[in-house]
Amino acid sequence: MSLLARPAVATRAAKTMQGLTRLAGRRSGGPGSAAAWRARFPEYPRDASGATVPTSVAPAPVTVYLPPAGTATRPPVHVNFHGGGYVMSMPVMDDGLCRFLAVEAGVVVVNVQYVVAPQHPFPAPTTQAYEVVRWVAEHGAEHGWDGARLTVGGQSAGGGLAAAVARQALERGGPSIALQVLHYPPLDLATAARDKKAAVARPMLRPWMADVFDTSYVPDAGERADRLVSPAHPSDTADLRGIAPALVVTAEYDLLRAEAVRYAERLRAAGALVEHHDVAGADHGYDTSDDEKARAAYALMARHLLRATAPDAS
Repeated sequence: MSLLARPAVATRAAKTMQGLTRLAGRRSGGPGSAAAWRARFPEYPRDASGATVPTSVAPAPVTVYLPPAGTATRPPVHVNFHGGGYVMSMPVMDDGLCRFLAVEAGVVVVNVQYVVAPQHPFPAPTTQAYEVVRWVAEHGAEHGWDGARLTVGGQSAGGGLAAAVARQALERGGPSIALQVLHYPPLDLATAARDKKAAVARPMLRPWMADVFDTSYVPDAGERADRLVSPAHPSDTADLRGIAPALVVTAEYDLLRAEAVRYAERLRAAGALVEHHDVAGADHGYDTSDDEKARAAYALMARHLLRATAPDAS
């Protein structure tokens, strides 16, 4: 076992990473700062405000991005979950994505600052994520959006949470989700990162990072096969017919690509895969630095959101 796969060590490493991320966020205009993330894609204006969603885990701060005026009387709503290995709280990293989708898909985007490990290990993030989505669906009319035309999505760990939300919605009979967008998600934490293979010798997501993230998020290795953590692991054989339709986007060089492909095939067998798109020549988190590839991927997501939330969509 790797030293970083030991819960006490992983916790210390995760908290150090959190501290470094906070320092980067406070830099004025530097890489990783809120200003730097908000400066991306300046052609998409930022019409956003903060709110708080009550949940049984903890209040969840959210940023609500509005589509351009006149888009629709009650536009559909997309709930977004950011990445960060279930450890780093980085919702502002998705500011450009949220502005892009609000404009190009004509949706309200609710960007969620969910609880993270090691302070809040599994199942707290999956529980909170589901309760946020349920709240968004139930309270749409009060806030000017159509909660009946609802989609969810996320990048990396956020994609894992979006998949967990869709699974809980299937099991609990709602809310109805028109589309789940899973962008290079981790979907098999039961398989050790060191047993996963990438298409390049030095992928962006290194096994030591996954050791820290996975162990912090699910300290008990025996729980990592849970369906809300590892739906791509062979041990999860439940019938997924009726789960929300899915767009799965993978990156060619990503250490996590194989598990996302397996899950896409599982969704296809259940009649729920709308499209699996593989971004060529890209690695995990490519959209945070490659604006050209990011725009192409975000445009694909926007097209799918438009189709899924059209008033006449079945």
